[in-house]
Amino acid sequence: MSTSPDRYPLPALDSLPDDLREKILAVQEKSGFVPNVFLKLARRPDECRAFFAYHDALMLRENGLSKGEKEMIVVATSAANDCLYCVVAHGALLRIFEKAPLLADQLATNWRKAALSPRQRAMIAFAMKVATASGALEDADFAALREHGFSDEDAWDIGAIAAFFALSNRMANLSGMMPNPEFYLMGRVPREKKA
Repeated sequence: MSTSPDRYPLPALDSLPDDLREKILAVQEKSGFVPNVFLKLARRPDECRAFFAYHDALMLRENGLSKGEKEMIVVATSAANDCLYCVVAHGALLRIFEKAPLLADQLATNWRKAALSPRQRAMIAFAMKVATASGALEDADFAALREHGFSDEDAWDIGAIAAFFALSNRMANLSGMMPNPEFYLMGRVPREKKA
């Protein structure tokens, strides 16, 4: 049994196809580092392109969910799926989008006790059922969302994010993907304002 969690070494950036290398360099320029998920999945370029195309379709598209709410779904369901990478990386994004330094830790530990609005609580309850017991979904689960102003299209978005990240969680665990150290501190303390 290997003691190293990284089962598949990260490829060298200069060994990747031009389109993936350009995408990764753009991410690096924006964030100041290359999140390990980009390099880890780039070892299989076609799968990497498909993964990020679906990711972007779900997470970047304007819909009835805020960026922060989408990240809440990712953090809570990734915690249920024991995915260290996604909890830490998306916890950082959640802290930044919501300007709530405690929320990601609350969602990852026990979402039922997290500082959520009733609407957000209904959203997470639905996402958790998709992530952990999708075969038990019933009309009452959709009705509970509607009571909080969610449409059936919103329910699709909530469920699709939970389902997509179930795939992501399993790939991260399969590959031994570890969070970049930078993610741990992001959004925990307010940034100093530039003069």
